Amino acid sequence: MSKTSIVILIILLVAIGLYFYLGPKSKKNKNQSIAPVVEQPTSVSVSNKKVVMVVASENFRDEEYFEPKTILEEQGVIVKTASNKAGVARGVGGREANVDLLITDVNPADFDAVIFVGGPGSLENLDNDNSYQLAQSTLGQGKILAAICVSPVILAKAGVLKDKEATVWSSPEDRSSIQVLEDNGAKYVDQAVVVDGRIITANGPAAAQEFGKKISELLGL
Repeated sequence: MSKTSIVILIILLVAIGLYFYLGPKSKKNKNQSIAPVVEQPTSVSVSNKKVVMVVASENFRDEEYFEPKTILEEQGVIVKTASNKAGVARGVGGREANVDLLITDVNPADFDAVIFVGGPGSLENLDNDNSYQLAQSTLGQGKILAAICVSPVILAKAGVLKDKEATVWSSPEDRSSIQVLEDNGAKYVDQAVVVDGRIITANGPAAAQEFGKKISELLGL
């Protein structure tokens, strides 16, 4: 074998050796440098609470429905809507609410709170035995019972405000709602929102946000 052939052979052997020595190692290092990407879960406000808001099929007060509903839903509360008629309930301000169930189908055992929304249509559509029974059953099962605007009148007639502090809508020209509360044993308090045990009452649309916040607090949120 010539001297030149020997040199070429040596070069080839060295090259092969370097390939097997450095090749797998480089590949290993390359693999190690790529860290797996782990997607972090997004933080979401989740609540196991569920409430039902009772509205008149016509002329409920928009603010008293939508403002508390928004406050509760932002904290993960499931909000269902009940009414005296199926389909769509219409507010006095023109907004609409999809009705999930009839008042007669509401079982307080399925909810943490039952909320009566007010408005001029409230006493026309909700002041009846179906609402009285729902209010009585709600308290009887230890659930939260809330009413705003003129709807505390419904609670009073249901007999659940006896010896309880409560508020209700009134005006200098019309204090009849206060009289109904007092005639049924309630202790009228001239405040925007009143909490007595598991009962929350509010006196009108201006109190809608505070009303929603008090419900949220009583739910433990």
